[in-house]
Amino acid sequence: MTRTSQTDLAVLGGLSMEPMTGYALRSAIRSTLGHFWSESFGQIYPTLARLTRDGMVVRGQDGRLRLTPSGRQHLRSRLAEPVEVVPPRNGVLLRIFFGRELGPEACLRLVDQVASEATRSLEVLAGVRAEVADEPEGPDRPYVLLTVSAGEEAARARLRWAVEARATLVLL
Repeated sequence: MTRTSQTDLAVLGGLSMEPMTGYALRSAIRSTLGHFWSESFGQIYPTLARLTRDGMVVRGQDGRLRLTPSGRQHLRSRLAEPVEVVPPRNGVLLRIFFGRELGPEACLRLVDQVASEATRSLEVLAGVRAEVADEPEGPDRPYVLLTVSAGEEAARARLRWAVEARATLVLL
């Protein structure tokens, strides 16, 4: 799936949850999807313009953007496409891989940074989980909680890795 298709998914998916202004959509993508997906702000507004031009999004009299039936169908079509697996890009692991050149102390600092960021992620995700629990039951709730759970598991895995990596590095 191309970068444009992925941006279409983020924009159309956001609008499928509720109508909103371009600014609110940009904020929602950053704050909600931002836990597992990043989208360039420079892509959001041109994508909205194209989707509007193509009749998939309309602006209501209240200024909020809404999906049209063809926009909802396009979203469903894109969601049904196979997910393109892209190799991860992890700057910490790139540096650890060449750790002999960097040295164990610098590698320890990187590992500690991973642990700190994972702990911070768990705190943020706990807040998201509590926020969702306080909201009335809605059709999106189980899906939102699944993404929160995936984020929590990934953060816990990073913490476990950091403990193992630290134990190895202190012996060097």
